[in-house]
Amino acid sequence: MKLGFIGTGALSSAIVTGLKSLPGETTPVVLSPRNEEIAAGLAARFPDVRVAADNQAVLDDCDTVMLAVRPQIAREVLPLLRFRPDHHVVSLIATFSCNEIAAMVGPVKRVTKALPMPMIAIRQGPTIIFPPDPEMAAFFGRLGKAIEVESESEFDVLSVATATYASYFKYLETIHGWLKDNGVEDAKGRDYVASLFAALGQAPATTPNASFAHLAQDYATRGGINEQVLRELTEHGTFERFKESLGGIHRRITAAS
Repeated sequence: MKLGFIGTGALSSAIVTGLKSLPGETTPVVLSPRNEEIAAGLAARFPDVRVAADNQAVLDDCDTVMLAVRPQIAREVLPLLRFRPDHHVVSLIATFSCNEIAAMVGPVKRVTKALPMPMIAIRQGPTIIFPPDPEMAAFFGRLGKAIEVESESEFDVLSVATATYASYFKYLETIHGWLKDNGVEDAKGRDYVASLFAALGQAPATTPNASFAHLAQDYATRGGINEQVLRELTEHGTFERFKESLGGIHRRITAAS
């Protein structure tokens, strides 16, 4: 594989960083010059990563190309490029369907959608892939967990979960802030919250047959403090409002695609 990136932002950087952290990894990578600072930094860190003169030079020197440009730029940039029929185009643009991408990349016969997470830089987190593609599943499987999906509608539904990152960290910030307000030193409180939730994050993997509802029940000891917080949040409609927000994100994604 000769791997190229059209668009060199945070996600491209994360993929390259994760890939090049693999022992003995020598896949040649060609980056577009857009975002010169990120591209130059990656080329300086890894000997088999280089920056091309322009986007067309990326295509001319690779067989697998990942599209990592913003949607509004994609409509302007991609139709001007000369793709080859043998290119494998992997779109990281979540709001564009495979058909929309195919219409912009001319003679390309093989188009795949993928949605990796920023944590791919440390080879963690899932990447959803549509349509199922053994080569891309193997590629992203080395950088975390690859999940192939059978339909674009399923891809869109799963992608809604990526809209919850900021809310998750706001949840942790609320706990951390409460600890500080009640006399816990800032760094100590942050370390405690981060360690606590890192450990909790292992529970689904260590009990793979337990549903999330079952885990919630297990941790909500009758008459205990977990049960109290869960009950109060439920009574305030917190989780129903959360589901409504997820539905709104789904409508936005499907409308865009």
